[in-house]
Amino acid sequence: MSQNPPAPSSEGLKRNLKGLDIVQISIGSIIGSGWLFASLFAAQIAGPAAIITWVIAALAMFVLALNHAELGTMFQISGGSARFAHFAFGTTAGFTIGWFAWLSGAATTSIEVEATLQYATNYIPGLTHSVDGVTVLQPIGYVVAVLMLALFTMLNLFAIKLMGRINNVLTWWKIGTILLVIVTILLVHFNGDNFASHGGFAPFGVKGVLSALSLGGVIFAFTGFEQAVQLGGETKNPSRNIPIALWLSIGITTVLYIGLQIAFVGGLNPSELAKGWSNIDFNGITGPFAALATALGIGWLALIVYFDAVVSPGSNGLVYVTTTSRISYALARTGYVPALFAKVSKRSRVPFVGVISTFVIGVFFLLPFPGWQVLVGFITSAITLMWAGVPISLGALRKQQPLAARPFRLKAAWLLAPLGFVIANLIVYWSGWEVDWKLYVAAVIGFIIFGGNYLATPRDQRLNLDLKSAAWLWPWIGGMAIISYLGTFSSPDKLIFGIPHIPFGPDTVVVVIWSVIVYYIAMAVYLPAERAQRYVAVASEEERAADMELAD
Repeated sequence: MSQNPPAPSSEGLKRNLKGLDIVQISIGSIIGSGWLFASLFAAQIAGPAAIITWVIAALAMFVLALNHAELGTMFQISGGSARFAHFAFGTTAGFTIGWFAWLSGAATTSIEVEATLQYATNYIPGLTHSVDGVTVLQPIGYVVAVLMLALFTMLNLFAIKLMGRINNVLTWWKIGTILLVIVTILLVHFNGDNFASHGGFAPFGVKGVLSALSLGGVIFAFTGFEQAVQLGGETKNPSRNIPIALWLSIGITTVLYIGLQIAFVGGLNPSELAKGWSNIDFNGITGPFAALATALGIGWLALIVYFDAVVSPGSNGLVYVTTTSRISYALARTGYVPALFAKVSKRSRVPFVGVISTFVIGVFFLLPFPGWQVLVGFITSAITLMWAGVPISLGALRKQQPLAARPFRLKAAWLLAPLGFVIANLIVYWSGWEVDWKLYVAAVIGFIIFGGNYLATPRDQRLNLDLKSAAWLWPWIGGMAIISYLGTFSSPDKLIFGIPHIPFGPDTVVVVIWSVIVYYIAMAVYLPAERAQRYVAVASEEERAADMELAD
């Protein structure tokens, strides 16, 4: 076998970032609105055992992050997660993963706005109200949400560099606020009996612990690590600094999140648990930590949390408008979607069509998902399907380009790549059919857009669809949809067309087995090395052209 050339996209990068720089970037990207709500919703779904949910989530994130790290340093290219699949499996697979990345990014802008408004309801009444125990936007809330999304859009179009510098400073504010909340609540009021009352430590069993990963917002609270991992090619000594940065960023945020969960559970008064964990009730629950601080007589802490409920979601919402517009820009440059999305503003040098389309889709997401808890499961599933494309691409690229330059080489990739793919699929399955069916409908819409763009392109300019190398996609998406529909995270008390649900326990085994089967199907159909190297070369040339186009 001939030696593969180094990945061209990694050449010429200045390695100026230190390990601690990447830690700061990663932590800042991870902490958004998740910390403001996940402790409440996870406790409602899992009880005090939500602490275990955070540990499981951290382990899952670390496996997925390590998979991402090798490819993120190997290919320094915009829209990386979509491009990895493109290099490994070609056009159709690349679009599919890129579509999930774009969906999750656009929806994240909406959920960050919803987070701010749900907290703000406690001092600006009328923005949200409760429907069947779920907080959703009222008409005036929709108007304010659209205006906030419009503000994010304007800042991206005209003041993105200034906001980027401010966002770096806000990382330390976020960490400081969370630490202040944890320490203050633990010192002022801590009821250890809450961890064993009302059904015990795990009132909803293992199923509750697993459900909370997605529906409780726990996995969502960790999203963002992939924003910084891709900077690994610009760090000194990536083989040492990347794993250290991942351990520290995910480790630090895990400690913060577990601390918040302990403080929340211990900070509740017994009367607030009178109806059980699934019906936690106290005044101002739309802003859980601020309301809890108020109930404990810590008014000054409530004010700080209310302020952070604007800062943390706002800064992340701004960042996601930026990154999502770059994803649509990359999809257009690759030819997946109309070239219109690659249009760049002459004045600000940003992909303005991508920014505006992110605003439009963000507004659209407010309609079927009018509240943080309603939208968090969808985003978690979408971004996890995007993450699933990374380990399966890593496995294929190890076989396809075994001697290519890898600034960071993942040890035991033979185990961690399929394990990462299995973990991602389990997280999606545990979200439940009520969330997943919407995601699969969104996937169909994506394929319609992709197909329409393909047919509208002149025949001599059409992309090679690489359908043979995408043969694993259909059993993956179709099989996961069927398992989700038949699984116990659907409607366990009903039969589906006379077919009983797969029992809890065996259903997880089914997902694991099916994921492994799909993974090894993919390992048998990846792109020929020559075509993949051509795709890498084209993408690298596009990246250099894009850098010039987007530069001031």
